[in-house]
Amino acid sequence: MHLISPEQIYRGKDAWSKSIPQIKKLTKRPLLLGKSLSTNNLRNKIYKDLQKQNLDIFISNLEFDCCYEDIERIKSIILKNNCDSIIAAGGGKVLDAGKLLADSLSIPAITIPLSASTCAGWTALSNIYTIRGQFIKDTELKSCPKILILDHSFIKTAPKRTLSSGIADALAKWYESSVTSSKEEDGLVQQAIQISRVLRDQLLIDGENAYKSHPHRNIPWCNVVEGCTLTAGIIGGIGGEKCRTAAAHAIHNAITQIDSTKKPLHGEIVGVGILIQLRLEEMKNNNKLANQSIKQLLVLMKKLNLPTSLAELGIDIFENNNLKKIAEFTCRDKSEIHFLPFKITQQDIIETITNFEKQEIKI
Repeated sequence: MHLISPEQIYRGKDAWSKSIPQIKKLTKRPLLLGKSLSTNNLRNKIYKDLQKQNLDIFISNLEFDCCYEDIERIKSIILKNNCDSIIAAGGGKVLDAGKLLADSLSIPAITIPLSASTCAGWTALSNIYTIRGQFIKDTELKSCPKILILDHSFIKTAPKRTLSSGIADALAKWYESSVTSSKEEDGLVQQAIQISRVLRDQLLIDGENAYKSHPHRNIPWCNVVEGCTLTAGIIGGIGGEKCRTAAAHAIHNAITQIDSTKKPLHGEIVGVGILIQLRLEEMKNNNKLANQSIKQLLVLMKKLNLPTSLAELGIDIFENNNLKKIAEFTCRDKSEIHFLPFKITQQDIIETITNFEKQEIKI
């Protein structure tokens, strides 16, 4: 079964106001879920606007990421107040938590991304973490959100860092799906791969402009934002599991197991994962274009102020047995690394990351 898209999508600068009549039809007692203090003003606006529609609205915030402890705590709040929907407004962790709660309680989910950092507002998938931010697993849901609201006026208030992170995460769609699924005969999978290629090209062309320019009436900014939040979701919806993740995300999931001196965003870690995946392709699958692809990506990543090594993520791989831990988690059973069309061992990961961290690539 393909869970391709949300039932209704509102996008543009007036998306929020245009969506309110439909929200009013769908729910009477929603729970508004958020997290970050930096987006509190936007959530207050959403809350007040829905109050004016005579909706009986409740508010709850995540204390951590999308983790079991928060999910159970908020579930009890929903049940106590007899809420009939969840409106998740925030970044990827908030959107994932809202979808997971709605799925477990069989009530509608409405997603309102407040940054362009991921496509989590689109997908029928939630990533679950520990309270320390360590990846546990991803969970497939019974449906995509009922309504997705991508309001450009909300997104433009987000830090630029979230946009560059979203660009890196969206770029992974091509670099992962093209290597895992290029020989698939399924027409929808092939179409998804081609969409990911077009998205990659658009991000390479417009990414810097979108990142550095003012979003007001800026076509590259609009295209990049919608590419990161909407098109990236379409690819996974049409193409399925193999068009979502491979080595870049497997390495991301492993890196989250390690304590960092910084708090990198999801896409920032995935961006480093793409570079390592390309090096694996070069070393293990004789991909002669991989090094050129790395150089091309590094040019853009540096312009977007994205980290390009584990050291820049705040992780020293040469202490606390970190490298071995990363290799073990990357190569665990059912890891996405095994979607690659060639075998990868823990030693491959250790050697590749060691060489990658030590070398200086000229661009």
